[in-house]
Amino acid sequence: MTARRIIPCLDVRDGRVVKGVRFQGHTDMGDAAELAARYRDQGADELVFYDITASPEGRTLDYGWVRDIARLLDIPFSVAGGIRSVDQAARCLDHGADKVSINSPALERPELIAEMAERLGSQCVVVGVDSKRSGDDWVVHQYTGDPTASRGAGRRTMDWIVEAQTLGAGEIVLNCMDEDGVRRGYDLAQLTAARAGLTIPLVASGGAGAASHFLDVFEQADVSGALAASVFHTGALAIPDLKAFLADAGQEMRL
Repeated sequence: MTARRIIPCLDVRDGRVVKGVRFQGHTDMGDAAELAARYRDQGADELVFYDITASPEGRTLDYGWVRDIARLLDIPFSVAGGIRSVDQAARCLDHGADKVSINSPALERPELIAEMAERLGSQCVVVGVDSKRSGDDWVVHQYTGDPTASRGAGRRTMDWIVEAQTLGAGEIVLNCMDEDGVRRGYDLAQLTAARAGLTIPLVASGGAGAASHFLDVFEQADVSGALAASVFHTGALAIPDLKAFLADAGQEMRL
């Protein structure tokens, strides 16, 4: 069994980490660098940094900021925010990121996934998908970092993740918007459906509120990693305790 990954997520706006509920009402959670160092020391397997206003504002993230974060860390991290070209993605890697995550720009121009995979390697290409229930199905949303710009992307979630995989994505991060920040558990039905359609790693995002929620998503949806934010930012759950709990429950963890 491949070790499961615990991945704190840092939504960054103007150098500060913010967190909302269902992608709205963001509140300040602290300095991005300080939180990154804390999670590094606590034993996080990876970190994810989203510049949440980059795409809605039509810009890309700050490469100098990526470099500064890289100097702090000795664990893998991925970055996202307005990356619309292979050259921009390559610059993120050149400044120390291990992976580049694309979301709205991939929906605007799906061939960007293939271009990045060809030049940088699929292992560096993460496609983030913001998904919301619509009737008996799930649909993709874009520009979700800005509630005034957020809108449906006109795609079914399960169709889009398979297309992204076919184009060369090395990993899918599925952000279940209905559960984001609510802390009542991951969307197991949606994640299980996604896992059934993919052969590449799937990372769950949205809904973690207790250690048992991580165990549920690993056991029931068989995801490769579980991403969480507020439960870590607030100190409600410590990463060493979480990993010990999961290891005791039979999950392969890096301790």
